[in-house]
Amino acid sequence: MTEQTFTPALGRFGLPRLYDSVVALSRERLWRSTLAMHAAVRPGDVVVDVGCGTGTLALLLHGIEPDARVVGVDPDPQMLALARRKPGAGGVEWRAGLGDALADVVGAGTADTVVSSLVLHQCPVPMKRAILDAMHATLRPGGKLVIADFGRQRTPAMRLAFRVVQLADGRENTRFNAEGRLPGLIADAGFRGVRETAAVSTVNGSISVYTARRG
Repeated sequence: MTEQTFTPALGRFGLPRLYDSVVALSRERLWRSTLAMHAAVRPGDVVVDVGCGTGTLALLLHGIEPDARVVGVDPDPQMLALARRKPGAGGVEWRAGLGDALADVVGAGTADTVVSSLVLHQCPVPMKRAILDAMHATLRPGGKLVIADFGRQRTPAMRLAFRVVQLADGRENTRFNAEGRLPGLIADAGFRGVRETAAVSTVNGSISVYTARRG
């Protein structure tokens, strides 16, 4: 994968400065706080946020546990530039890199926790698999994975709402998530104890929080 092939935030609409405002409509505080609860960051932990975008999640985790080392990784220089300008950004390490090269960017077997939000639904299935493989390689044995992303759209209302996401990010890339198949792909990458711990209904579909451990 090259830097030209990643799907930008907000998909084909690609408006980085509007990203935070758009995501705020998705009950962001609820699912981000749920993700943070399951991440349960401790002092001294190394936490990697894959596809950190404008840095909201990385900064939240740093704020919860300032003595953890939080690394935000994203391939989009515009998003990283926005992240670096936010209050508290100096407490997070910001690195340019693609999700499937995560172990090269951060280091194999170095992370206690890997988190990601609203990234995998944008990717073709082979890239979803490659990113999950890289997440697995980056975690230490027993390390924790926590993902918040669009999951199975269980009701007609959620399937209808999710069409907005599919319009932005492409039906082929997003259908896999909407069918509830992401947990199986996480398990295929070598993770154990894969669980959907929450499903949050939003104006543009249901967002699930998944947890797992590296075996």
